[in-house]
Amino acid sequence: MKNLKDITKLREETGAGVIDCKKALEECSGDYSKAKDWLREKGAKVALKKADRKTNAGLVEAYTHMGGRVAALVKLSCETDFVARNKEFKNLAHELAMQVAAMKPKTVQALLKQQYIRDPNMTVKQLIEEKIGKLNENIKVEETCFLEI
Repeated sequence: MKNLKDITKLREETGAGVIDCKKALEECSGDYSKAKDWLREKGAKVALKKADRKTNAGLVEAYTHMGGRVAALVKLSCETDFVARNKEFKNLAHELAMQVAAMKPKTVQALLKQQYIRDPNMTVKQLIEEKIGKLNENIKVEETCFLEI
């Protein structure tokens, strides 16, 4: 039963499918930490394969903080409007807007290199790659904007 608990926990933490979580744990001999890294690497490989696909859909997410004294915008694109309406994609856009508000990156490339504020063991780029692997579409941060009074 421990294996089922690990699969469930891994799925909740990574958003990966049950089969991928099971395979990751099997490939890593039940080592939870290594399985998490395995899933991250799988997402990176999927992202690499999809990197040339056009991203003509997406959304702009706004995040405000400190009673409206700080705001961040993120333009996040994907391949289809179906994914753009997906809860996972919308949540990713929100997380990225919060990242921009907290860390104030000057460029998109700087944002991608930052440690993710909710998990310092991964970068923002790795977070996006995980979502690409899960949603099976190319995802790109097109623009960011940080405003402050």
